[in-house]
Amino acid sequence: MKNSIGIWAAAVAGVGLLAVGGVSSGAAGFVAPAGYVQEHHWDAPPAELDDVQRHGFHDGIEGARKDYGNHRRPDVNNREEFRHPDLPERDREAYRRGFERGYQVGVDHLYHGRV
Repeated sequence: MKNSIGIWAAAVAGVGLLAVGGVSSGAAGFVAPAGYVQEHHWDAPPAELDDVQRHGFHDGIEGARKDYGNHRRPDVNNREEFRHPDLPERDREAYRRGFERGYQVGVDHLYHGRV
């Protein structure tokens, strides 16, 4: 009996924490304890990309940053590293797909304020 009262008290205390704001809430109304939800940075490569595509994605983000910093019109085709990647032939297409995706994410964020 004592154990069930202790468990019940712990559950009530947990609900109390939720009521006083020790939580973060997602768009769908999901409530998770503060610090539980891992923050996703806008420039993080999507999990489904392979290593070559991740490399391209990262370089695409950097290309967009350079274009933005130099006040250039955003155009992935103006990036030398996109047009002529210094990689083995077998990896170039995957790299370009990742680069283009990263570049677009960078342009959306830097030029248009989207996350």
